[in-house]
Amino acid sequence: MTSNPVPTAIGLVPHRDRPVAHGLAQSTAAWFSARGVEVRIPSPEADASDLAQYARPVDDFARGLDFVVSLGGDGTMLHTVQLVYPEGVPVLGVNVGQLAYLSALEIAELEGALPRLLEGDYTVTERMMLDVRITAAGEIRTKFALNEAVLEKERAGHLIRFDLSINGTPFTSYAADGVIIATPTGSTAYSFSAHGPIGSPALRCVLLTPISPHMLFDRSLILAEDEELEFVISEGRRAVCTIDGRDEGVLNAGDRVTCQAAKEPLRMVELRPRDFHQILKAKFALPDR
Repeated sequence: MTSNPVPTAIGLVPHRDRPVAHGLAQSTAAWFSARGVEVRIPSPEADASDLAQYARPVDDFARGLDFVVSLGGDGTMLHTVQLVYPEGVPVLGVNVGQLAYLSALEIAELEGALPRLLEGDYTVTERMMLDVRITAAGEIRTKFALNEAVLEKERAGHLIRFDLSINGTPFTSYAADGVIIATPTGSTAYSFSAHGPIGSPALRCVLLTPISPHMLFDRSLILAEDEELEFVISEGRRAVCTIDGRDEGVLNAGDRVTCQAAKEPLRMVELRPRDFHQILKAKFALPDR
């Protein structure tokens, strides 16, 4: 394992509604505090976990942290990423949920891992992030996604129509329930449910998968990290934009969403080598032969 600096400040982000996550946050915070390490918890999560003494405003939470521990499922991990990614803080996921594609540890492993974290005995790996620019109502907003950006119909029973350009050149028009623009990490999430391809998280590429397309061309596309996708909502029904499950509002005709690989990767803490293909095999109970 790589030797990292001895931490002086660490963050905890427990699931707000799971008592098990609250208990882990309390014991982990006490363990690090007793050894002179500053512990921070975002204010909403600190209040939920009865840990107000460690509360920090969300806007000030990530600055200067050595690493942050996410205590929850993949949803908590995605929330944690949004909190710390702009500051480049490495993230360690502890699975306190049902899905654990993004988690490096199970609950029973956390206590034994704490001394190694204190000694800097861990590896930092990288995952590609998606850079998403939303142009709507005369404003441009930049967002980042670990899993995916989704453009989807606003109401059941209706299609949305949008025009796709690749690298500034028109490609085709889509009529579909929506479209998923995923990272390799996100290829096992919503994109997989829409029959998109599975990509190794070691890759840097962008996966485009239409949702229930009403057209002859219904295949996914795999694009290079430096290729830019631009979606323009066509005349007709509005679309809803979500990024890693967070609602980013409704898009009207003429609004656009541009996606490509982000320049900076997400940094993730690992305490042992993780074989993505074996994790995939276990999740789907695939036989050896």
